[in-house]
Amino acid sequence: MTSITRRVFLSLAAALAPASAIAHHGWGGYDTSKSFTVTGKILKSTFENPHCEIEMEVDGKRWHFILAPPSRMQARGATADLIAPGKTCTVFGYPHTSKPDEARIEYIVLGGKRIELR
Repeated sequence: MTSITRRVFLSLAAALAPASAIAHHGWGGYDTSKSFTVTGKILKSTFENPHCEIEMEVDGKRWHFILAPPSRMQARGATADLIAPGKTCTVFGYPHTSKPDEARIEYIVLGGKRIELR
């Protein structure tokens, strides 16, 4: 690698590193001391990066659940079809500290099978 090529590469890497750090959030916003389990019907789902997500209504409250990235979901047997709207599932997770309708899911039970997401 020539000196100029190396400098251009390092400049680009340095410029892009902060953007990737900002793009991914940490899990510090979720209260792991308040775990809960709920079962319900999936109303809405997305199977895309950075994380799959589902929405469910449980006891009159609409929840937004953050799951694992699609690659991890597929590797563990949780396909887009399994989290499709209309399916019933059980989730175990942690509520967000400032968003009362959001939770991070640790595992999901689909079709009687427990799938670890972390």
